[in-house]
Amino acid sequence: MSFNVLNRKIHYWVSFAVAVPMAVMIGSGLLLQGKKQFTWVQPAEIRGTGSTPVLDLEGILAAVKTVPEMNVQGWEDVNRLDVRVGRGMVKVWLMSGYEVQVDLGTGAVLQTAYRRSDLIESIHDGSFFAGDWTKLGLFLPTGICLALLWMGGMWMWWVPFAAKRRRQRVGDAAKRAAMLILASPAALAL
Repeated sequence: MSFNVLNRKIHYWVSFAVAVPMAVMIGSGLLLQGKKQFTWVQPAEIRGTGSTPVLDLEGILAAVKTVPEMNVQGWEDVNRLDVRVGRGMVKVWLMSGYEVQVDLGTGAVLQTAYRRSDLIESIHDGSFFAGDWTKLGLFLPTGICLALLWMGGMWMWWVPFAAKRRRQRVGDAAKRAAMLILASPAALAL
């Protein structure tokens, strides 16, 4: 069996085997690609007033506690902070999946919204489904298969392209040879 036939068979069956996890990866990846453009995925950043932070950590927590719907009692309710000094704000990501944006200059709450990008990212890498098993045992091999499918697809694209160029060069050489033969003095004497 030639390499090209084997490559096509591998491409065919591997594509089928990884179709479902690959569809999940592609769909979630497309959502993540546009997360800054779609506020449904990730809340838009609201610019704060200052470029030098005036609030300390306790001031940030106190500002978040002023939003009763968030039900924040202490730091155990906070997942992480993302300080954007250039934008004059801090994003407080809560364990509940909500994000509270606080002005670093005044301590005012700029916005509260649900943040879906972390959930979508966990779906994208497979950790959402069953933790490390699906992440490393299913989605990582799917990513490797996707890379191999890409290489095989590039090979399938290159082979006909290279053959066409080779035929074109042979044809051009044959035309030049015919022109030389026809232009030679012996051919003129006939």
